[in-house]
Parts: sequence; C-alpha cells; structure tokens
Amino acid sequence: MNSFDTPIDRRDSDSIKWGKYAGRDVLPLWVADMDFAAPPPVIAALQRRIEHGVFGYGGPWPSLTESVLAHLESEYLWRIEPEWIVWLPGLVTGLNVACRAIDGEVLTATPIYPPFLSAPHFSGRQLNRAELACTDAGWRFDQNALKSALTAATRLFLLCHPHNPVGRCWSREELLTLATFADANDLVVCSDEIHCGLVLDADKRHIPFASLSPEAARRSITLMAPSKTFNIPGLGCAFAVISDAKLRHRFERAMAGIVPHVNVLGLAACEVAYRDSGDWHRELIAYLRTNRNLVMAAVNLENGVKMQPVEATYLAWIDVRKLGLAKPAAHFEAHGLGLSDGTDFGAPGWLRLNFGCPRSTLEEALKRFSAACRAA
Repeated sequence: MNSFDTPIDRRDSDSIKWGKYAGRDVLPLWVADMDFAAPPPVIAALQRRIEHGVFGYGGPWPSLTESVLAHLESEYLWRIEPEWIVWLPGLVTGLNVACRAIDGEVLTATPIYPPFLSAPHFSGRQLNRAELACTDAGWRFDQNALKSALTAATRLFLLCHPHNPVGRCWSREELLTLATFADANDLVVCSDEIHCGLVLDADKRHIPFASLSPEAARRSITLMAPSKTFNIPGLGCAFAVISDAKLRHRFERAMAGIVPHVNVLGLAACEVAYRDSGDWHRELIAYLRTNRNLVMAAVNLENGVKMQPVEATYLAWIDVRKLGLAKPAAHFEAHGLGLSDGTDFGAPGWLRLNFGCPRSTLEEALKRFSAACRAA
C-alpha cells in the first residue's frame, strides 16, 4: 500500500483543520494542509535536531542556504544570490510586510486566497480588485479589468502563482504580459509562489515571475516556502527572494520589530525538504494527479456544478451557483463535508475542496458531495 493511502488520525490533535468539526461527522476538506505525513527525510532531520536538546535563538546556516539555491536552480532554472533571501516565519507574513513596505494602493485579481484581501486592509492600503475571466478555455487574466482597476496611486500588484484557488499554472506568455503591465505602470509585483512545487500537469512548469527578465526581477518580491509542497506548514518557515537591494531594504525595514526569527525546527525541515525529498515529492504529485482526476470526474457528473481543470495545487475550485443555495458551505457541511466558502475569496457561490488526502477519505467525501448536490 502506498504511504499516501494510509489514513493518519488527526482528530483530537492540534489540527485546526480537523478541530473545526470536533464531535461532528464532517470530513474537513477546507484549509490548505494535506493529511499526509511529512517526507521521511524531514522527519529524520527533525528527530536529529530534537535530540540535540538545545533550542536557543537560531538562524540560517550555509548548507541550508545552499539547498534553497540548488533547489531553485534545478527545479526552475532560476539562479539567485544568497543575500537576496529574507527568511520569514510564514508566507502570509510576507504578504503583509510587502503591503507595509510599498507606499500606495494595491491591485490584485479575484477570486484570491483570503490574505490577499486582508493584508492591504491591515496595512492601511486601498485595495483595488480586477476579476479573473472564467472562459471556456479556463481561467485567464482580464487585461481590460486590470487596466480599469488600476489607479494613478497603485504601486503594488499581488500575484498568486500558481493560483489559489483557481489552480492555474500561469504560462510564460501570461507572465510576460503581466511583466509588461507592471513595467508600464511602475508596479512592484509581490508573487506568492508557495504552490510552485505542486504543478500536476506533466506538460507544464512553474516559472518564477522574477526569472522572466532582469527588469521583472528588479521589481519583484517572490514569496516561497516548503510548507505546502512537503506538508510542513505548522513548522512556520518561508522566505522572500528580493534581488533589488533598495527594495529588499524597504522590505526588511517594514519587518523590523514585528517579525520574529524563523524557528529552528522549520529551518531544519526546509533544508532536507528541498535537498533530500525528491522521491517522496514525485510520488506525491502522481497521487495528487489521480485525486484531481477523481474530483473532476465526480463534479462533472452532477447537474448545477462545474469546475475548470486544476493544473497546480491540491485545491478544486467549484462553481455551485446554479444549485441556488443561500449558504452553500453550510449546505455541504450539513451533508458531512467541510469546504472553504468562496465568499472568503471574493466569490460567493463557489466552494474550494482540498483533495490532499488519502483516497479512501476522498472517495467518501465525493459520495457526500454528490448527495449534497442532489439534495439542493
């Protein structure tokens, strides 16, 4: 049996995902963490670090930095310098720091991961939204909508790449169009690339926005983390890559006195996730690809619901508007399925389903999904 097939009981644990429905027969397929154990090399590295016994203040070390550099070059053909890295205790922290660091209004494209909507607000910034276009060919950036949402005061564009929740792996052509738009309007691009290791389609590759050109790099804050790909979000380890020294200084100044050091276990896990977990990662992608296909087939069987193909992430973005439900998430919860409410992403009438779980869990979830659709 594949290790991904083995259910791990997360009930009555510290899991936010499973604790939400404690005492209820509801399968939680909402928040974006997977129900899989971390890669064996990560677990072994954490055990070695714990056996050391001392957990004082810590920081990155040369072999950790080298593992990040080697990973970015081998996976994405992106060569960076060690001094470009700014370590963070989480990617959402990076989004909020970016909004504080860049004066002016913020632009993003919705639907979008909820912190994209809250970070500008917390930073006292005006947020302007452009809707993504949902076409027969899939989700696309709407250039006219972006231009209409842009103001003279806009200085920061928040990009989700690959996109959560719509599951797009943006192509080079799409990214180059965005880079031209950013250049023409003097925008800093903060690119959330936390799902970059979760491209499911074999014919697609993640292309870091900052790798497009020297000009794109100059105006980029790239946010990355091993947390989604290797299922270690609770260890709190992420980083920004900022090649422009002035921009990096602005970012670090906005962190000062607020953002803590990354904890030492997160750093230890990061090194071996990137350096030693390739075999586990390949097996994960194959497993998620099959799960993705099961979700697509199940959704397409039902009347009144639809979804576009998921190219990346382990998240399905499902349109349930034709079911005519006043409260879609509550309706599916009543049928034993806990999904993310599209309202939180700026898209009422949609639901997000996390298929990063053992197949037995997913098969039961899809039965409940079908029953909920037919009861609507």
